Amino acid sequence: MSLHNSYPALSDLRARAKRRIPHFVWEYLDSATGHEATKARNRAMLDEILFTPSILHGEIEPDLSTELLGRTYQMPVGVAPVGMSGLIWPGAEQMLARTMAREKLPYGLSTVASQLPEDVGPHAGDQGWFQIYPPRDPVIRDDILRRAKDSGFHTLIMTLDVPAPSRRERQTRGGLQQPPKITPRLALQVATCPEWLMGIQKTGMPRLKLMESYSNHKGSLPSNNHIGYLLRTSPDWDYLEAMRKAWDGPLVVKGVQNPDDVARLESCGVDAIWVSNHAGRQFDGGPATIEVLEPVADQANVPVIFDSGVEGGLDILRALAKGADFVMMGSGFHYALGALGEPGAAHLLDILRQDMISNMQQIGAKNLSDVKQRLR
Repeated sequence: MSLHNSYPALSDLRARAKRRIPHFVWEYLDSATGHEATKARNRAMLDEILFTPSILHGEIEPDLSTELLGRTYQMPVGVAPVGMSGLIWPGAEQMLARTMAREKLPYGLSTVASQLPEDVGPHAGDQGWFQIYPPRDPVIRDDILRRAKDSGFHTLIMTLDVPAPSRRERQTRGGLQQPPKITPRLALQVATCPEWLMGIQKTGMPRLKLMESYSNHKGSLPSNNHIGYLLRTSPDWDYLEAMRKAWDGPLVVKGVQNPDDVARLESCGVDAIWVSNHAGRQFDGGPATIEVLEPVADQANVPVIFDSGVEGGLDILRALAKGADFVMMGSGFHYALGALGEPGAAHLLDILRQDMISNMQQIGAKNLSDVKQRLR
């Protein structure tokens, strides 16, 4: 039986993942910050974007291909970096890297992943992007960049939308600690999720391995932070220029929400701008990402990437119609892993692909360039 019969949408994968992932891990994956108003706004404002169905176009076989940073992709979607990915589903980093290598789509590995770039890069083939939280020590920065490049990662994502730790109250109530530790309370949750437990027994309890490899630099660790926060800094414009000089390859800046920043970012030599509010996980008083996408894209002369709130192929089309060149998803791929293991990622890509094709046929769009013309 086809997986589409049982799991035709991301919502089906999400529901199954919730049953197979311990509650404290689920709260880490699924939560935002504050009252989660920004997370809800991301979803609500996407739903506000409508298209006008169009008739009498004959049979249409939509072309989903697109170009980004000198490469051609068969669909405009990739895996966004997610911290502690291997906690959500054991072996997640390698699973996603392999899937995207096969599909020839971008895979983003986080600085605070549970695996080292040396251990993930070979699985990503030539599709690896590396996301960096800016280290305050330039020696550590340059060494991380070297390791990422030597491991095969060709595009750097500099994340700017996490200038300081957020509260993430649901995650705190769930009992997650850094580094993760199974307390008696959490052990009861783990016992109800045997597949997750068996995976963890094989991989070991996830740790921030890359950050821990620089533990001799950390000094005294605050009780409310993990080493990832202690090693990194809140960057300024000078730091961005230093990063541009240090990285020989495409540089993407993630977390842009103000169109007034675009011209200066481009003058610093960035190769793409990633519009994101970190899926509402950092700040609960800002606009939905889709609300700021068009103003940012109107000012940009470089490609624009989008994330936050995307749940299907129609949402991808909405983002493209509002000015994005490419869309990245993080939590969605982890819902898919939680539901089905490694096959889940490929199944989600097929869901997105079929959903895009179906909706493009409804609005008479033959290719992605046509989509903007069908906005209502």
